[in-house]
Amino acid sequence: MAGDRGYDFVLFGATGFTGGLTAEYLAEHAPPGARWALAGRSRAKLEAVRERLAAINAACADLPLLWADATDPGSLREVAESARVVITTVGPYLKYGEPLVAACARAGTDYVDLTGEPPFVDLMYLRYHDEAVRTGARLVHACGFDSIPYDLGVYFTVKQLPEGSPMRVEGFVRAHGDLSGGTLHSAIGVMADMRSMGRAEKERRRVEPRPAGRRIRVSRRPVPHTRIGGGYTLPMPTIDPLIVTRSAAALDRYGPDFSYGHYVAVRRLATAAGMVAGSAATIALAQLPQTRDLLLRFRSPGEGPGPKQRARHWFKVTFVGEVTEGVNAGQRVVTEVSGGDPGYGETAKMLAESAMCLAYDDLPETAGQVTTAVAMGDALTDRLVKAGISFRVL
Repeated sequence: MAGDRGYDFVLFGATGFTGGLTAEYLAEHAPPGARWALAGRSRAKLEAVRERLAAINAACADLPLLWADATDPGSLREVAESARVVITTVGPYLKYGEPLVAACARAGTDYVDLTGEPPFVDLMYLRYHDEAVRTGARLVHACGFDSIPYDLGVYFTVKQLPEGSPMRVEGFVRAHGDLSGGTLHSAIGVMADMRSMGRAEKERRRVEPRPAGRRIRVSRRPVPHTRIGGGYTLPMPTIDPLIVTRSAAALDRYGPDFSYGHYVAVRRLATAAGMVAGSAATIALAQLPQTRDLLLRFRSPGEGPGPKQRARHWFKVTFVGEVTEGVNAGQRVVTEVSGGDPGYGETAKMLAESAMCLAYDDLPETAGQVTTAVAMGDALTDRLVKAGISFRVL
């Protein structure tokens, strides 16, 4: 349904911090002749973004500007009906995201976002997956640091192991970066309503089909010491292992019995203890309106580090994959996905390349709410490698 549209892609949220970085990346890397536009509430702010983009690429001086408001479903419907792909950086997604997902599902328009909010993804599946399947829309959440390095990293790792084998993959995350205002507000919103998250996850498990004859799960086994050169690990209760296991459930290549464990790796025990204490304190403070407001004042949406700070940031995710049973039991591979500034520069790159992949590349036939590995797999991995993100076997 989205084949004949005025725009290849529309970016909603370009006046925000990460949205602005995404717009700059598109200005530099969108192919010649790409038909794209910026959408948002304030024309003056959109014009300022366009002026900045024109300094990067003179062709952006005439970039179309579309009025759209997250609280105005009619404006979002017009955006969705005008584009083959819609990119959104407008969060927190639990608060602002649903009307655009609904518009894209109904219009048969592909959709990408940066959410790391599990209840949002679950609710959107429950409410719009079936309609997106009917219209042909591909709804692809978590197209930034949550969760592309892990989803495509595990996909890359699995492909190094014998096909048809039961296997276990563990991911160990190391990073130096900064937290954006938008990410902070999204995380606090999820922490403040843990009960709703549990209800949405339970309802999705009840209705979502399970792969016949295959076992897919998130590993809960403790890994006190890393298997990648010393240090300590802590389980990461993020959206990432949920995305990975949904890819595994959809793709037979992950084998008949697959598990994924997701951990943050640190060098010192004191650092690990501090992370546990800090996380527990933040969850506790998020439960009360007064203390939650104090947390939200730490950084406002739209704020983020400058170019010099971002240039010092990096991430590395090491994956250990192992065949657990059968004739190939014990066969093992270690891989790594790495890049620069995880929360901003590389996130903008991943989001923009995801949108261009959906718009231009020859991809598997999919529809509904799908993951990056399912919707784009090798094509997106190849794009990210060319863009400077490393996928390698160690």
